[in-house]
Amino acid sequence: MAKSMTGYGRGEFSDGKRSAVIEIKSVNHRYCEVTVRIARRYAFAEEHLKSIVKASVKRGKADLSVTIDNITEGDVKIKLNMAAAEQYHANLRELQDRFGLSGGIDLHALAAMPDVMRQAPDIDDEAELLRLLEQALRPALEGFDAMRRAEGAKLSADILARGQLIEGWASEMEQFAPDIVLAYAEKLRERIRELIGQEAELPEERIAIEAAIFADRINITEELVRLKSHISQLRTFMQEKSGANGKKLDFLAQELNREANTIASKANDIRVTNFALEIKSEVEKIREQIQNIE
Repeated sequence: MAKSMTGYGRGEFSDGKRSAVIEIKSVNHRYCEVTVRIARRYAFAEEHLKSIVKASVKRGKADLSVTIDNITEGDVKIKLNMAAAEQYHANLRELQDRFGLSGGIDLHALAAMPDVMRQAPDIDDEAELLRLLEQALRPALEGFDAMRRAEGAKLSADILARGQLIEGWASEMEQFAPDIVLAYAEKLRERIRELIGQEAELPEERIAIEAAIFADRINITEELVRLKSHISQLRTFMQEKSGANGKKLDFLAQELNREANTIASKANDIRVTNFALEIKSEVEKIREQIQNIE
């Protein structure tokens, strides 16, 4: 089952002390990249959340937004950073002496300096908060995965439908390809009659040799066989239980395009040319859709 790289999910959980809300959304990306936006005082949980998301996301840029609210009082402590206060005080004294400034150092001004007073979660057990976040992340990931599967199903249906079109055109070319050589041989006979006269004996052996050379030059049998084989592989990849692999599909699309280009270069018949152009157009659309698959 194919999965899209784009999706969204939201989860919420409360343990009676705190409530956590987690939102996850993702966009296309060549590799797997996960970013977490969480208050700095809970930064210790960031890597843990990333590891959980990466276990279920192979490709894509996923962004987690984490909000934690305190339900009970006393969950947060204000801590004094004495080392920072001492450095601020010393630097202010140095400024005062250097420039001959008057006035004292105000308590309120010193306390308002960055990092002198820090808010920190009153968490005796970090594992307790991690469990809270895991409970909120679980439904977020479930919704996120459901959306990616639903979008992946649509992508898969579109890709397979285009593959079926290509396979049908390949079968049609297989049917009329031998007629191209026969038509060439007949045109060659007509040309010779125009040159040497209608009653003259035709050099059938020479015509057969020229027709054989022509047939070898425009032979697209191998390309058609490979084209149909690639479509068969496409179906297999799209139906893999472990999930369609976007990188493998992208490589397969390149091979499909290569065969279409070769057929177009060998074409000596307007029907083959038209089919080759149609195939190239559908392959390009397949490649665009594959860019959205995980």
